[in-house]
This record gives sequence, structure tokens and C-alpha cells, in this order.
Amino acid sequence: MFKEVIVVEGRDDTRRLKEIFSGIETFETGGSALDEMKLEQIKTLQEKRGIIVFTDPDYPGQKIRQGIVEAIPECKHAYLNRNDARPRSGKGLGVEHASESAIREALLTAMTPIEHKEEHISQPFLVGLGLVGHGDSKKKREILANKLGIGYVNGKQLRNRLNMFGISEAQVLESLEI
Repeated sequence: MFKEVIVVEGRDDTRRLKEIFSGIETFETGGSALDEMKLEQIKTLQEKRGIIVFTDPDYPGQKIRQGIVEAIPECKHAYLNRNDARPRSGKGLGVEHASESAIREALLTAMTPIEHKEEHISQPFLVGLGLVGHGDSKKKREILANKLGIGYVNGKQLRNRLNMFGISEAQVLESLEI
């Protein structure tokens, strides 16, 4: 189903993906300590097969993703929204807790960052839409991020993520139904 190798954090993520996709191949980072040897292995996988980074929608997952992006900017990304990654009981967030439909949607809509010379989205545009700097901005960002499949973002990350994936102002407006 996937020619790419899916980069996940641990065994539970691999187990969950294999329950859904027979024959899927994963690479486990073993947590947020991403050392040089693992990064080199991920670079090799990217060169040979391509990778999709699919980490938990929490701080450690974002830290792993950022480390991979710095080394391999052209890799694909799949995101779960935070609500889909919550366990039925207990605390934490993780790929292993997500439903089959949420995992399928995330992986089948994985996106590759574009190389761009200009920024498509400006900060004043985001402020004007109430996505940054307003009392309800967090909720609006969450709705937008879920519709666009770009993962959880705070106010600072939103503009970067939208520009990274080449999302236009028109796409933002359409997603917000404005």
C-alpha cells in the first residue's frame, strides 16, 4: 500500500499500523532522543524508498518531527489531530490510540513540503481572520488545522506550516468557510 517507510515513535505505533495495513513497514525512533545514527538510517530510507513522518501530536512527537525535517526537509508528513490521538481512558496522546479511520485519513493524505521562494500567507492575514491574537484563536486554529490535515499548531507555527505546504489564502478561507 505504501512505498514509503512510516517513521513512528515506538513499538505500540508499529503494532497499531500493522493491525490496519498488512505489510506496512515502519522505522521506530525509540522516543524523542533522535541520535545521529538513527537520523542517518532515516536519510537512507528517504533516499531509497521515501519516508512519511507520523509522530504523536504532542511536544515529544513535534521534537522528533523537527529533528527529521532539519535533516530531510523533503520528507512527507502525516498528522493526527489531538482528539483522535487521545486514549479512551487515561492520559497521553499517541498514534497507537487513534481509530483506524483517523490513521487511514492521516496517512493517505500525507503531504510533502514545497520549495518556495515567497510566503503565501502573511501574519496580518492570519490576525485578520482571528487565527492569531484573539481570545478564540486557538479553537479557530484547531478547526483549520484539522480540515487541512496539518496537525496541531500554535500561533507561531501556523504561518510556517501553511507556507511549508504551499497552502494558499483561498484554501484557508475555504477551510474556514469564509
